[in-house]
Amino acid sequence: MGRVVLGGLLAGLVVNISETILNLFVLTAEMDALLKARNLPALSGSAIGGFIFLAFVLGIVTIWLYAAIRPRFGPGPKTALIAALFVWFFAYLYSGTATVLMGMYPLNVAAVGTIWGLVEIVLGSIAGAWVYTE
Repeated sequence: MGRVVLGGLLAGLVVNISETILNLFVLTAEMDALLKARNLPALSGSAIGGFIFLAFVLGIVTIWLYAAIRPRFGPGPKTALIAALFVWFFAYLYSGTATVLMGMYPLNVAAVGTIWGLVEIVLGSIAGAWVYTE
């Protein structure tokens, strides 16, 4: 379990770095406009802290899944990719689609975040799987 947590923390770090780049440089203007259009304040430190914490939890869950499916699919990047795709579907694609269907985000913003998320969770999963050993 220690290696799951260690690999998961590395995966979470990759996700956190990626999300920082996405939100500070790629989608800054779009997110600011969305918050203003809904009369919401900018994200506070506690909300940002919550997102950071959840990204680490997501990384740990991803590597836990990698460890769980590794006996069936074997160790390595292919299995890390399978785990990442599973997590991406439920954590990124499902929620991104839901925000569009509810009218909370426009399609272009959700699409960028969802595609960006695919790359970050795959890279995080591969990095975390590299640390994980049985």
